[in-house]
Amino acid sequence: MLSKNKIKFIQSLSRKKIRDEKGLFIAEGEKLIDQLIDNKFNFQTIIYTEKYEEDYPKLNCEKIIAEYSDIKKASSLKTPQEIIAICYQPKKEFKITASKDELSLVLDDIQDPGNLGTIIRIASWFGIKQIVCSMHTADCYNSKVIQATMGAISTVSILYTKLETYLKEAQSNGIPISGTFLDGENIYSKKLEANGIIVMGNEGNGISPEIAKYVDSKLLIPSFAKDQLQVESLNVGVATAIICSEFRRTTS
Repeated sequence: MLSKNKIKFIQSLSRKKIRDEKGLFIAEGEKLIDQLIDNKFNFQTIIYTEKYEEDYPKLNCEKIIAEYSDIKKASSLKTPQEIIAICYQPKKEFKITASKDELSLVLDDIQDPGNLGTIIRIASWFGIKQIVCSMHTADCYNSKVIQATMGAISTVSILYTKLETYLKEAQSNGIPISGTFLDGENIYSKKLEANGIIVMGNEGNGISPEIAKYVDSKLLIPSFAKDQLQVESLNVGVATAIICSEFRRTTS
């Protein structure tokens, strides 16, 4: 049975302050939870209807069989599924030098949870293991972010720090830093580095001047629109996918 207190606790985890204090986050849906299990995430509690009673016997956590009506009360989704989990946030290892040997993403104040979740999913698809976020980037454990990652949250290390400090150190270590700008070089004709850092900017303002000074390779995704009005810019998730694809295509 899912108690009122447990429902209130799950609902409280919609607030970043509580998630940070408890070191927990909420995951919902069979596919997402199964992927977290496959990637060795630790669970505090898993709650499901009788439908899943035989599916998670070996999971080392509290298990609660509940009515779907109670799961709906606890859920943050408009159309909840019949399974919800309280997960521990993983401990993260901060590696400034990782980008010498692999590709990393840096996010400069990405605000929209859906965009952040999409970028995490894109990073996982292209084998990017680390995303470094500014302190004002959306919280990666926001339920909207978690759902948008489609399980990719379990494959990418996500860190929050002061980007100027991070990029200054990366620069001093000789790590190439690329970023997207409207006055950048055409990415399709530019020689790209196999490893290093890709900076993606805020949805409305792009990369801030404070961060832009650390970017040594300015890139542009050109528009191919002819004889018609073109959109002002690409969605940051779409732009990230194009950039990552081009880096992997030309350096693999």
